[in-house]
Amino acid sequence: MDSYLKIGLWQEFGAVIDYLERALTAYPEHLWTYSMWPTGDAPPERSQVWYVAYHALFWLDLYLTGTEDGFLPPAPFLLIEQDEHGPIPERAYTQAELLDYLRGCRQRCRATIQALTDESAARKCSFSWGECSFYELQIYSLRHVQEHTAQLNLVLGQQGIPTADYPLQARTPLA
Repeated sequence: MDSYLKIGLWQEFGAVIDYLERALTAYPEHLWTYSMWPTGDAPPERSQVWYVAYHALFWLDLYLTGTEDGFLPPAPFLLIEQDEHGPIPERAYTQAELLDYLRGCRQRCRATIQALTDESAARKCSFSWGECSFYELQIYSLRHVQEHTAQLNLVLGQQGIPTADYPLQARTPLA
């Protein structure tokens, strides 16, 4: 696979992961369980800051594998995200736990992109919502992380807490 495609993907993906990290570190403890929107039939915890961050990281981690088969998030995280009406964690994950998860996801993302070949990028990935190439799945995942990071930053701004500027590129290069 052309190195400029991998470098470009990492620069953008790494930047959005850095942006999520900045948002998470900006959250004061009293907003960690703040509900971001009405939940309707879903458990109210699914709209809380900590859960939105967990949701973004869980799917980032899963999409880096390209399949649900055999996927397990690291402890203490649970394999519960595939069922939007299913169980939720028994407690709010801490900021430190989620930042550790983020750092692990960043390392896996960087290594995954570095290892991309034409064959691995073209591999078909199937989920309940559809099928796409592994490369396309990574772009989809990048957009998903960006969406939830924007939501987290919106709440910070609404609470009068300064948010970081959106980074142009990942803070660490691919190679």
